Amino acid sequence: MWSGNGTFGGSDNSPSPAPGEFGGSDNSPSPAPGVSISSCHGSHVSVPVLSNTSVQGDVNISYSCSGVDSSASMVTPKPDTDPKSVILAYKESILPAYQTVQEYNSLLDEHVLLQDRYTQLLMVQKHRPQRERVEEISSRGDALHQVLTTRERKDYQSISVKQFFSRMDTTGDVPRAVVLQGHPGMGKSFAAQKIMHDWVLGTLFAGTFDVAFHLECKELNLCRQEKSLIELLSLESSFQPAMKEVLTKSPQKVLFLVDGFDELRFSLEVPRLSLPSDAFTRAPVEATLSALLRGHILSKSSLLVTSRSTASDRLNTLLKQPQRFTEILGFSEEGVQEYFQRFFKDEKLNSWAYDSIRSNESLFAACFIPIICWIVCTVLREHFEEGREDQMELTTTTSIFVHFVSTLLEHHCRGLSQPVPTLLRSLGQLAERGILEQQVLFEKKQVEEMVSDPESVPFLCKSLWKKTLGKKTMFSFMHLSFQEFFTALSYATADEEECRSRVENLLQREANGDRHLLPVIQFLFGLSNTELASTLTETLSLSISHTMHTQLEEWLLRLNSDISEFHKGDIFSFNRDRSVDIFSCLYEHHEEELMRKAMAAWEIFRPQCTTLSKTDCWVLRYCFQYCPEIRCVHLTNCNITAEKLRMLMPLISSCNELE
Repeated sequence: MWSGNGTFGGSDNSPSPAPGEFGGSDNSPSPAPGVSISSCHGSHVSVPVLSNTSVQGDVNISYSCSGVDSSASMVTPKPDTDPKSVILAYKESILPAYQTVQEYNSLLDEHVLLQDRYTQLLMVQKHRPQRERVEEISSRGDALHQVLTTRERKDYQSISVKQFFSRMDTTGDVPRAVVLQGHPGMGKSFAAQKIMHDWVLGTLFAGTFDVAFHLECKELNLCRQEKSLIELLSLESSFQPAMKEVLTKSPQKVLFLVDGFDELRFSLEVPRLSLPSDAFTRAPVEATLSALLRGHILSKSSLLVTSRSTASDRLNTLLKQPQRFTEILGFSEEGVQEYFQRFFKDEKLNSWAYDSIRSNESLFAACFIPIICWIVCTVLREHFEEGREDQMELTTTTSIFVHFVSTLLEHHCRGLSQPVPTLLRSLGQLAERGILEQQVLFEKKQVEEMVSDPESVPFLCKSLWKKTLGKKTMFSFMHLSFQEFFTALSYATADEEECRSRVENLLQREANGDRHLLPVIQFLFGLSNTELASTLTETLSLSISHTMHTQLEEWLLRLNSDISEFHKGDIFSFNRDRSVDIFSCLYEHHEEELMRKAMAAWEIFRPQCTTLSKTDCWVLRYCFQYCPEIRCVHLTNCNITAEKLRMLMPLISSCNELE
């Protein structure tokens, strides 16, 4: 029965209501009697269509049959079961989640467009031998970018995302499982978001996959109840019937993107008999996920799994075949430049920021790691917004590395088995052993002696190499510079007496010719900066030794006095020019009081047979602004280019004589 209790105004010639109104005007007809339409059981009533009509009062629809009486304000439509239209609706529903990103420092409701950040990553599908991995870890400055550039060559099998599910050269097979491996901060999850975004827009895998589902492992860890695969996908109820049809009839057109495999807190070693038989049977989450990854269910579907290198051996034995291995190496030099262009929309600001960081070779090299590139850009933007664009020197390598460690511990570190200060000291001990022995690769047993559960530590990378009939597991830091930083951190955070003894030994070894220890000393100067030491205490609960600050200052002033005197002589007889070493330490320390004390001794700067890098020129420019008087600068045999000369202009313009 359809019944109404209200007013139905006018005929076809009645005036229409004003836009946005539902109801008549002041001139509406007087209320009409209630309208009622009834039907007998088993018959049908067609509700009349009312046009050019105004309605006042409540309108209800009710029906009765066989003792059931129900009423509603609207009729609930049947779910759409057409797969194509449901997939389109599914894409529309998930697109907003992939269009923007929240950065680590974003406030509530702050977001950035994905296209304003995502930059093409350098990826390869070749397991590099140990020698090449050592080369990547140990190279510095421009040499590191040159190494990464060689990895883009054909013989290193560089690959793009759109080629992930193309036929493999070795077998001709199309992979069913692709592993995208990368160290923390390399952009794996960012890449996963970009893949989903582009699939939704139809610019990636169009024609290959009709449906793509994104499973985040950190979310799966929170599931306590048994769930089927279709339930793990958290689909809207209106999508489920059609999606079940797709999974059943066209599994080969379905992609599952499993992001953060290394974050899973449960084992996937589930007996085959305990696995669910299909995508709709409930089971413990670890069993359901294991069945998907192993191909026990939906064997013809495709998998794309992102993970840190620490979980690579588990994936190798777990995933269905055929498999393709890929690895993110970070940004190429062109990638770093592209990232700066995306981050800084203003062309002038971008040019200033990129040129500034390009002149600091150690920081520029570190920018091959996407998360460090973001940190550097964020710090530079802050300088510019505060009107400090003429003080780029405030961005020291030490300060950036402290930001990096804090960021990884906060956002990329879960389930640590030891407190953060203890972990950092353990890493420092491991790093020191390697630095003193000039070792960048560590055997698993060696690491486990110092670091509890190394596979959960975001600063360590795991590599597998063939060894005769088996495999050998080795660990390393992401780059040699991080190993040097953690070594310095272990010295700086030791108790006062231990710190004094270890620093004294370090300085002595470097003076005796162990030049590879100089970067550690430079990091010690950076860590002894008062403001940075305070930051370490606040963010990481680490206390920097007060004794070390005095000890380093005495060492530097003594060496500074000797070297500056040698520069004044007509015959430069010092074994090797240490002036740039001194200036680099002053730059990292970055405190005006010590700077003025040291630079007061410099009247003549005469680097003998020293090739000055762009970083050296930037450091000289910074340090000599605190020099009371510079009488003479000799740049003969220093390989000074036009670019370096421009960087040194403040120094050159203030001296009395240039040679």
